[in-house]
Amino acid sequence: MKPVIGITMGDPSGIGSEIAVKALKHEDIYEKCLPVVIGDYEALRQANEFSKTGLELRKISLPREAAGKYGALDLIDLGFLAPGSFEYKKVQRLCGEASFQYVIKSIDLAMNGELHAVVTGPINKEAINMAGHHYSGHTEIFGDYTKTKDFAMLLSGGNIKVIHVTTHCSMRDACDRIKRERVLSVIKLAHEGLSLMDCKNPRIGVAGLNAHSSENGLFGWEEEREISPAIDDAKALGINAEGPVPPDTVFVKCQAGQYDVVVAMYHDQGHIPLKLAGFKLDIATNRYSSMSGVNSTIGLPVIRTSVDHGTAFGKAGEGRANEESLVDAIDVAVVMAKNKFGL
Repeated sequence: MKPVIGITMGDPSGIGSEIAVKALKHEDIYEKCLPVVIGDYEALRQANEFSKTGLELRKISLPREAAGKYGALDLIDLGFLAPGSFEYKKVQRLCGEASFQYVIKSIDLAMNGELHAVVTGPINKEAINMAGHHYSGHTEIFGDYTKTKDFAMLLSGGNIKVIHVTTHCSMRDACDRIKRERVLSVIKLAHEGLSLMDCKNPRIGVAGLNAHSSENGLFGWEEEREISPAIDDAKALGINAEGPVPPDTVFVKCQAGQYDVVVAMYHDQGHIPLKLAGFKLDIATNRYSSMSGVNSTIGLPVIRTSVDHGTAFGKAGEGRANEESLVDAIDVAVVMAKNKFGL
């Protein structure tokens, strides 16, 4: 049985619909899974036209009605958009509402067993907040609507994987949130996530928070009081964790193969090396020649992976978006679904 993968379209004003139709022009995706897009017909129709992908758009009501036939895009159309009702490159309340509801629909379908995994296209945080949904991103939406307390963002790009103790908050708040219980929880989630990705007994490098991991307390106390005790707790559970490793070397060691994943303490500590590994910008053309990278939320009762980039309003509606990250996210979702459900 092929896993059924729901793909949410993302914000209609961005590149979500374009990368969806481009990704589903990859024939090998249909050999691995049964993809179903959750979004709006009008945005996909336009993207199909200006991207010249030539797909048949096939409306269905439930994932079980999908044909899974290459050349036809099976779509659950939520019907938020009419011709002329939205603009590319612009933050709009309607698009925020639509993109939020695509996500909620996918969660409902996955929780009801209709989908084996959800792959999310990029949303605009300002737009969904404009629509009255006060979340800082997909991760928090999935956590809330699945009633999950312990979850974390795991990113994969190039040969680096990173999972975050804190994400969308200020640096001042991030420092206050580095607590033993949370660090241990994320180490355990790293072990769980890598196991779902076919990496058994993963080697986990835990980054410090401070420069040089505080140099034995010279530059801070978080390593001694919170991070090191959490690592000891994880080792007692049989988890292969090491650290705290100085933040300026832990990713070098991961890239070299010493670790399978890094536990990062805050958003940019993990995102910067990840994007250096997976994103390549051609400065002459101002185009990304590579945008590999996958965002997975670990700890949820449902599998959720995502592109590791935003809505890219600057290029929306122009036919020049790169679908590579979405293809990668689908591939990771397939592997995780097969391991979770024994497919």
